[in-house]
Formats: sequence, C-alpha cells, structure tokens
Amino acid sequence: WLFIVIMIHSREIELDETFFALSDPTRRAILERLTAGQATVSELSEPFDISAPAISKHLRVLAKSGLLEQTKEGRHRICRLRAQPLQEVNEYVVRYRKFWDKQLDQLTDYLESLENSAPQQSFKQEPSS
Repeated sequence: WLFIVIMIHSREIELDETFFALSDPTRRAILERLTAGQATVSELSEPFDISAPAISKHLRVLAKSGLLEQTKEGRHRICRLRAQPLQEVNEYVVRYRKFWDKQLDQLTDYLESLENSAPQQSFKQEPSS
C-alpha cells in the first residue's frame, strides 16, 4: 500500500504544479497561443511587454508542470502544448462539478416542495376606472 500512497502523493504534486502554472495570466495566454500550434520562444514573447528572462521563467514553470514541451531546432527553441495535465485538472474539477450539481438539484427539489406546500393566494384585479 506504500506504493499507492506514493502514487497518490505524486499525482497531488503534479496537480498542484499544474494549478500553479495556470494561476498566472501570462502563462495562460502562452498556453492559449500554443493551442494554435507550436511556436518559437520569440514568437511566444511577442505579445508581452516583459523581459526575455521573465518569459523564460514562465516557460520553465509551464515545462515543470508538464504543460509545455521544448525542443531545440537549430538556434530556435520550439514550444508545444502538452494537454495531459489539463485532462487531469478536468478530471479533478468534474468530481466537484458532480458534487455541486447534486447540491443544486437538492436545492431545486427543496424550493419546489416549498412552492407546492405554500397556500395558494388568489389576487383579484380591481377594475380600472
């Protein structure tokens, strides 16, 4: 069972790293750009008014989380999106979505039961003069 505990802890760390990588708007914008296809580091840095070292730091965070793969082609570093960590985030979020869906369904049932058990009031409209 120690192996299972280690695997669960490892997946939690990976999930933490993915959420950390997604927590920054610059990194999310980089990932959004990569959904259109691979790009060089200089192409990825174009829309941002930040230094090359800052872009490199963002790319390192994305790579550490597993969201980014970099290869070297000649003098260029090519970046590609790796979607597997996003699938793991989706699986995590879906569990909570199911929980909230159930909670909202129960709230709807409760409100409908209140509505059905409330005495019906009849309002007569006064004739207009």
